[in-house]
Amino acid sequence: MIQKSPFQPVWFLKNPHAQTLLANLIHPPLPEVHHETLPLPDGDSLEIARGTAQGESTVLILHGLEGSLKSAYAQRMMNYLNAHNIPAVFMYFRGCNGKPNRSLRSYHSGETDDLKSVIEYLKQTGSKRIALVGYSLGGNVTLKYMGEAPTDDVVVGAVATSVPLQLDVCAARMNRGFSRLYQHDLMRRLKNKVVQKQSILLAAGIQQNPQPLKTFEQFDNTYTAPTHGFKNAQDYYQRCSSRQFLKGIDKPTLIIHSKDDPFMTREVIPDEEEISVQVTLELSEHGGHVGFIGGKLFKPKYWLEPRIMAFIEPCLAQSQQKSEPSFK
Repeated sequence: MIQKSPFQPVWFLKNPHAQTLLANLIHPPLPEVHHETLPLPDGDSLEIARGTAQGESTVLILHGLEGSLKSAYAQRMMNYLNAHNIPAVFMYFRGCNGKPNRSLRSYHSGETDDLKSVIEYLKQTGSKRIALVGYSLGGNVTLKYMGEAPTDDVVVGAVATSVPLQLDVCAARMNRGFSRLYQHDLMRRLKNKVVQKQSILLAAGIQQNPQPLKTFEQFDNTYTAPTHGFKNAQDYYQRCSSRQFLKGIDKPTLIIHSKDDPFMTREVIPDEEEISVQVTLELSEHGGHVGFIGGKLFKPKYWLEPRIMAFIEPCLAQSQQKSEPSFK
């Protein structure tokens, strides 16, 4: 189902770049969490951060490209869940916890095996119901996981925000206009990580000087594709774009998307026949990329967190009712 979003931007923040920049530059207080290291099947590891609440229902948060718990949207979501006593776990993709990971591979927009490992770990440590919340790249991973194969039984639903549903379109969009500034900043971070892993790349015979690279496609051709088993960037984009997996989603899933997202064009928006009956695609005219600041002039409000939980909480509650025995 495709429907119009109820989101209304605060009147002076209708510009997509204003929404995007303000939401990501203004940071809330750091959330209270404790970290755990999760070993992975290939000998590498990643970190997760748990919130303050405990229980059998868990909201699992996946961040965007080069994100972490230092990202403003992640801090707001974790603070919201802590404040409402909802158990939450933040998943750092490999190498995104401030330390380079040990293996040649890192993470990418279609990496779902690490997500499966985290879900399995959460099951082993007491989670009986898990709802996924993914932002940007993490949203693409979320949707791909939800639609590429039957999900784990504990996964009851998902929300994905500002998702690059067609990776090739998004890579091309980032080469135009003001969006090149976002690309430049993200490329700087990606190239710094390459420098940190020089010895591993040298052993694999992969180029170690990333400085001449200017675009995502150049980076993906040089590093993402060869380190993750893709022929080239276009092969990676084709195989990992989540749009093609939307029809296979069989559990409640909400996609929150702004038509003015500066990381992509309206070309990425799927048609009704491309999504399953379990998917709700909520479209707004404004909101930018992981922005969605509403409210009034002197009382702006971050709209995403309550909207996400309004969808997630019924999924968790309904699943709990189904799992409890009936004595009628």
